[in-house]
Amino acid sequence: MSEFSETLARVRYKDTDQMGMVYYGNYFTFFEIGRVEYMRERGIAYKQMEQEDDSYIVVAEATCRYLQPARYDDLLRIRTRVSESRRRSIRFAYEILRHDGGEVLATGETLHIICNRQGRPKSLPEKYRQLFPVKIGSTN
Repeated sequence: MSEFSETLARVRYKDTDQMGMVYYGNYFTFFEIGRVEYMRERGIAYKQMEQEDDSYIVVAEATCRYLQPARYDDLLRIRTRVSESRRRSIRFAYEILRHDGGEVLATGETLHIICNRQGRPKSLPEKYRQLFPVKIGSTN
């Protein structure tokens, strides 16, 4: 299995601002699409983690670097990978590219803390650790 997961998404009119460019905050929605597909490709469903394992992946930090604008009706390729995983946290890295031409439009990361239903940090269950390609650290 590849280090990256790739999925396609088309820019909808509602994703754009008055100038026809993707509104800056909507890049985080594209990151979420990529993250969900990354996990799905590895046989992990968020719903299953929550219901069966009392494990929630809470966003603790999010960054995005905007390089070129995406515009209405562009087909985007979202590339997602795990850049770091530890006992209680996972960091995902993203690239958003224009599908036709391959220009990188944005890059970013999200850091997630594994929490229980009450919002308290907990260790990622062992059955999920093996699905992430980055070495699990002993802290965080």
